[in-house]
Amino acid sequence: MTSPIPAPGEPLPHYVSTAPFDPYSVEVMTEEQVRVNQASQLRLMWWKFRRHKLALASGIFLAALYGMILICEFLAPYNLHTRNVDFIYAPPQRVHFFHEGAFVGPFVYGRTMALDMDTLKRNYTDNRSNIEPIRFFCRGDGYRFWGLFDSNLHLVCPAKDGQLFLLGTDRLGRDVLSRIIYGARISLTIGLLGITVSFVLGIVIGGLAGYHGGIFDLVVQRIIEVLQSIPSIPLWLSLAAIMPATWSPILIYLGITVILGLLDWTGLARAVRSKLLALREEDYVLAAQLMGARSSRIIGRHLVPGFMSHLIATATISIPGMILGETALSFLGLGLRPPITSWGILLTEAKSVSVIAFYPWLLFPTIPVILVILAFNFLGDGLRDAADPYK
Repeated sequence: MTSPIPAPGEPLPHYVSTAPFDPYSVEVMTEEQVRVNQASQLRLMWWKFRRHKLALASGIFLAALYGMILICEFLAPYNLHTRNVDFIYAPPQRVHFFHEGAFVGPFVYGRTMALDMDTLKRNYTDNRSNIEPIRFFCRGDGYRFWGLFDSNLHLVCPAKDGQLFLLGTDRLGRDVLSRIIYGARISLTIGLLGITVSFVLGIVIGGLAGYHGGIFDLVVQRIIEVLQSIPSIPLWLSLAAIMPATWSPILIYLGITVILGLLDWTGLARAVRSKLLALREEDYVLAAQLMGARSSRIIGRHLVPGFMSHLIATATISIPGMILGETALSFLGLGLRPPITSWGILLTEAKSVSVIAFYPWLLFPTIPVILVILAFNFLGDGLRDAADPYK
C-alpha cells in the first residue's frame, strides 16, 4: 500500500520519532570492548606484550637470570676460588634418582681417578658402590655475601666428603658450574651499565644534532663517520690496552664498561637524529616553542616518546652486543682479568684446540651467552610491538 501523495501546498508527512533519544542505543559495546576502551596505555601495552609468548618467556628467563646474580654466592655449590686438586679436569657428573631399581633421591656416584702414564690424561670412573646424595639448603664453602657478611649457606651442596661437579672442573680443579654462576654477575651487569652510557650519549648528542642542525649537526656527523669507519675489534683492543695494568679489577671493569658505551652510541645517535629531523616540523613542536619550552624539554617530553618503540628495540639489541664485546675482549686477554670472573674469562680456558678435544665441557660458558643473546632479541621484538598497542 502506497502512502497518498499530498496535494500542492499541503505539508509533507512527519516521520521523526518523538521518543527520547538514547545515545547508548546506537552502538552497544560488549564487556570486552568496554574493558579495552577504558584501559590505560600501560595496560594495553601489557596485553599486547603478553600475546607474544616467546617474548614473554624470554622476559621471564632474563628476569630470573638478573635475580640470580643477586644471590649467586648462595646458588653456587662451591666458592668461586675453591680448588679440588684431586679432581682436575673432571668431566661432568650425572645426577641419578634410582640405584639398583630403588628410589634413592638425587645423588651422584663417587669417582676414582687413574692417570694414564702414556698420555698423562686423567681418567675418571664412577664407583657405583659409593652413593653421594645431593644436599639442599646446606652448609658448605664459606663466602662473603656482597662483601657485607660471612656465610656458608648454599642451595645445593655435595655430600659430606663428596664431590658434585655437574658441569665438570677446569685445569685447577674449580667447579665450572659455580664459576658460570659467579661470572653471570659481571657479564650481565656490564651490558646494562654500557647501554646506559650509550643511551645517554646517543639521545643527547643525536637529539641536539637533529633538533638544532647547523654546524653542530655537521660536526657530529663527521665524528660518527670517523668512528664507524674504524674496525670495531682493533679499536676495542687499542682502547683496552691503554688501561694501566696496575688498575684494580673494579677500575678495569668500569673502564671496559665505559669503552663499550663510548663505541656503541653512534648508531643510536644517527637514528635519533633522523627521527627528530622529521618530528621537529610537527605542529605540537611549534606550539611548545611558542609557549617557551626549552630544547631539553621538547626533546625529552615531546619528541623522544614518539619513537620509544625504536629505542626499546635498539636497547635490547645493544645489550647482547656489549656482552659479546666484553666476552671477546676477555677471551683475547685485554678485557677483565682475574680475580674478576666473567663468561669471557671462563672461555680463555678453552683457547687450545687440544683442550677442547679432551675437555669439551670447558665450552659450557658459551651456552648462557647464546641463550641470553637470543632472549634479548626475542624480548626486543615483543617490546617493540607492545610499545605501539594501537597497530
